[in-house]
Amino acid sequence: MQYEPILKNATTGEANLADYDKGRQEFTWKDIYNGFDTFGDGKLNIAHEVIDRHIQTSLKDKIALYWEGGNGDTETYSFNDLSKLTNRFANVLKDSGIQKGDRVFTFMDRIPENYIALLGTLKAGGVIGPLFSAFGPEAVKDRLADCDAKVLVTTPKLIKVVDEIINDLPSLKTIFIVNRKSEAYELKENEKSYENAMNNASDEFDVVQTSKDDYAIIHYTSGTTGKPKGVVHAHQAIAGHYATAKYVLDLSPDDIYWCTADPGWVTGTSYGIFGPWANGISQVIYEGGFGAGKWYKVIEKYKVTVWYTAPTAIRMLMKAGEKPIKKHDLSSLRYMCSVGEPLNPEAVVWGQQVFGLPFHDNWWQTETGCIQIANYPVQDIKPGSMGRPFPSVSAAILDDDFTNELPPGQEGHLALKSGWPSMFRTYWNKEDLYQSRFKDDWYITGDKATKDEDGYFWFVGRADDVINTGGHLVGPFEVESVLIEHPAVAEAGVIGIPDPLVMEVIKAFVSLKDGYEPSDELLKDIKKFAKKKLHALACPRQLQFLDGLPKTKSGKIMRRLLKARELGLPEGDTSTLEE
Repeated sequence: MQYEPILKNATTGEANLADYDKGRQEFTWKDIYNGFDTFGDGKLNIAHEVIDRHIQTSLKDKIALYWEGGNGDTETYSFNDLSKLTNRFANVLKDSGIQKGDRVFTFMDRIPENYIALLGTLKAGGVIGPLFSAFGPEAVKDRLADCDAKVLVTTPKLIKVVDEIINDLPSLKTIFIVNRKSEAYELKENEKSYENAMNNASDEFDVVQTSKDDYAIIHYTSGTTGKPKGVVHAHQAIAGHYATAKYVLDLSPDDIYWCTADPGWVTGTSYGIFGPWANGISQVIYEGGFGAGKWYKVIEKYKVTVWYTAPTAIRMLMKAGEKPIKKHDLSSLRYMCSVGEPLNPEAVVWGQQVFGLPFHDNWWQTETGCIQIANYPVQDIKPGSMGRPFPSVSAAILDDDFTNELPPGQEGHLALKSGWPSMFRTYWNKEDLYQSRFKDDWYITGDKATKDEDGYFWFVGRADDVINTGGHLVGPFEVESVLIEHPAVAEAGVIGIPDPLVMEVIKAFVSLKDGYEPSDELLKDIKKFAKKKLHALACPRQLQFLDGLPKTKSGKIMRRLLKARELGLPEGDTSTLEE
């Protein structure tokens, strides 16, 4: 179904990017760097830019972090507070022998100490590796062992996971235990109390003057087969975080911002730490899990103005209906964005209907480090579209040889011209794999897409997700978007399964909204609904009900896992699978 474009300037006043076309002509990265406190010789440190740069300004005592725990506890931290605390942790690491370039990982829930440890490590010149707190022993071991991590910061609850694999981590010299609840816990060999170390550390520290090319952060992404690969970014990436937070998320000084992502996911660092704080913005961090009522309460309580969340979360909010919305005052919201996987058109329109604001979808990857293609507040939204490239970004649809740009309307490989500040620098210990992602000056994203006459990009699917049925290529996202338009369907995942006649046929897996139960009648009705909206080859030949679809912790539906389970194939790395 094609939705009419939504024209919505969702800002109070003029957007930071007031004219997209003018922005593409005039934007330069030099102007962004000129706003930073670079050290001599152009050296740059992310932590200095996001925290300490503000201490010499009127932002010194501004609240940087509103924290709400899962049990309702609340804490607030000013930029000055964070500066001193991160200085303390940098001194703790220095006293522990950490050198520039050493890897320091955190394995915690979304508690203040997680953010303090990450930024303190960057001040000390270390490379940070944030992990999801839901990881099991093998997932933790794979990541720490791959890059020879020297320090881990965790909690009494999660150290039990580490204990199972500690003998396989010879490089891990020190473990700091964050015990904010003062639980009864006896420190073991190589373990230190985070609280004691912080209490004994000075809150003054000379930030290590890293260069823009020094490694800063490593995020591990799961693959179809084999071990997860470490995507490495340098300190220069802060320019991309800052600029896109300002011009895509439209963050302004008076905003209260909430990014729902965990730091274990790249969005939770790029836009849950670096981007907003580089812009001097107050942000909310909520430790608790998902719940429509809980989330709306956070927005109401802190008067959140800019909200950045994931498509899966939006679909779950849609599933919960409008009743919990009506129980809360959400009038503070002025701008809403989405990332993680393409946002189905229906969800964009739903936002407009229930909040009076559409969700502005944007596209990027762990490898790109920051937003590359987006819907902007001053432009029409074409529901279902990724939007247009960021002012400095050159994006194109290439043919199968990755040599020729395809004209509007033709499906091909989405590629980006190399050279933006937050472009990843390598896959850790996998340089050959890294080089394979580039063709001439193009970074090959692995996504299939199209571009229309207006320069909007449209996601089709991962190159290895596209279904070939009867010689026609079908993108799973197209079929999934139609399926969730059915009033009973909450989520949909679509795969191709082998067929001797047409190569592949389409199978769909759906989970239902509350109030609906699986039945043969409903199955037939959903199929009939799809046939009215899709061409014959794109209609699911098979349909199966599931209680829930397998998703990563960042909210992406794992189509490859659906396919592996359907065909009895190895499941590959499942460390990022949502519990």
